[in-house]
Amino acid sequence: MKKLLLPLRLAAVGALMLIAAACQSAPPANTNAAALWKKIEAQNADTGCDRDSQCHTIAVGAKACGGPERYIAWSDRAQDGAKLKQLVAQHAAARVEEDKRGHVLSNCMMAVDAGAVCRAGHCVQNAN
Repeated sequence: MKKLLLPLRLAAVGALMLIAAACQSAPPANTNAAALWKKIEAQNADTGCDRDSQCHTIAVGAKACGGPERYIAWSDRAQDGAKLKQLVAQHAAARVEEDKRGHVLSNCMMAVDAGAVCRAGHCVQNAN
């Protein structure tokens, strides 16, 4: 009877080791870009403005076939944009790497930069 239980015990120990190793493995690849996106949102939380000249757009993300995913509005009233530009560049590089690893395809439609304007005290993308 003890001889029969030994293989079961070994199998159980092996399964537990496999589960423990899986729990300690690296997070999915997209968390890097996702974490960077949260930092971009935090950096760009203050879009307050007094006039249109304080409003700008910046290309964010990266499509698999090239070019940005979209543009976001930001204000130079609260920041000079240097940190935002750095985060956006890191995010685009992370998206390119994720797309390569995941063999992602995209619609290849060009994202249009409509510019940004000051509306109701906040920089927003121009509707034109």
